[in-house]
Amino acid sequence: MDRETPGLASGRSEGGRSEGSGYRPQRVNGPVVAAVTPGQSLAVLHRAADLARGLGVGLLCVHADPSTVEEREADGRISILPIDPDVVDDDAARIRIELFHGLRDELEGSGLEWHFAAVSGEPAKAIGAYAEQMEASFIVVGTRERGIATRFEELVGGSIATHLAHGQNRPVVVVPLAHHAHPHPHRHGSEER
Repeated sequence: MDRETPGLASGRSEGGRSEGSGYRPQRVNGPVVAAVTPGQSLAVLHRAADLARGLGVGLLCVHADPSTVEEREADGRISILPIDPDVVDDDAARIRIELFHGLRDELEGSGLEWHFAAVSGEPAKAIGAYAEQMEASFIVVGTRERGIATRFEELVGGSIATHLAHGQNRPVVVVPLAHHAHPHPHRHGSEER
């Protein structure tokens, strides 16, 4: 005897429905975008890599730096500059380079096609715009570690995951980090675009 869960339809066709109607699953073609930050738990990267592997698509690891802006050169190149022109900030470049090397070390041998990009501006907007530009299938982000500072920050500005979920039209996968004890190597990094 077949038992069905109340409220869920079985996989059988219903009588009055024609063969050609109804939802037809589509193959996912766009890459998975993973929002990566220095010191972040590897759980975000691992879940994003698992999702990309399962879907048979590429993985795009994206770091958003709110302290920088992008400037397009006359020849089309994009430069990442500090918001304050009086500040020479080598930290942003160092962070991107170290993050890239940490990602490379973690993903080496995974068999995944992956890339790293650095974007500038408010993280949720910058990551959402990048995902749109790259026609991503999913965006994977992590929650923040719990603490008083985090709670205050979320009260004032909200979380990146919440802003992404409400600010663009791509599905957002949120990886809970409270129970993951393995932070990302303190390597950060950048690969030039």
